Order: sequence, then structure tokens, then C-alpha cells
Amino acid sequence: MAEAALTASGWQVLGRRVRTPAGEIDLVAEREGMLAFIEVKARPSLIEAAGALGRRQRERLLRAGECWLAEHPGHGAAGVRFDLLLVGADGTVRRIADAFRLE
Repeated sequence: MAEAALTASGWQVLGRRVRTPAGEIDLVAEREGMLAFIEVKARPSLIEAAGALGRRQRERLLRAGECWLAEHPGHGAAGVRFDLLLVGADGTVRRIADAFRLE
């Protein structure tokens, strides 16, 4: 469902469950030069899904994104961001663009 929502919005999925030395990235997608590393959280409700991403996991995703960029230069000409895709048990999908950044 998460990938279908991305492609319906014009994003090209570059990778699914991408493994890096720093950890796994659920989805890597790009649209018009904007590169997004996307963490998917599925829970019974969107509220529970939104609360499922902790600080440690954000830090791991930042490191994994850096690893992916090092191996795939030339992507993200318009920028790089970390998105969160929430999936509820009823099939509702909500995207939080630019959900977190390097501090």
C-alpha cells in the first residue's frame, strides 16, 4: 500500500527494503530530483504508527541514508529528506514529508 501511494503521487521507487551497513531503509524514492528515504510504520491506528519512530531509529535511518548516498551519487539534486509513511489497519495511508532532519 505504501509503495502504491508513492507511485500514484509521481514518485519513482529506487529501492525497497534497502540494506546498508548502517541499517535498512524501507523505501528510497525520487521525484523531480527530490530524494526521499521513507520509513513505513503500520499499526492499528495512524496515531500509533506516528508514535512508533523513536530517536534511535531516526539516527539509524540518517546513517543508512548517508550510506546509500555514498553508494549512489547523482541522486537528490533538488534535495534529500526523510519521510514517514503511516499505514493504519483500515488501509489509510498518510505521509509525513520531511518528518525529521539532521540535528
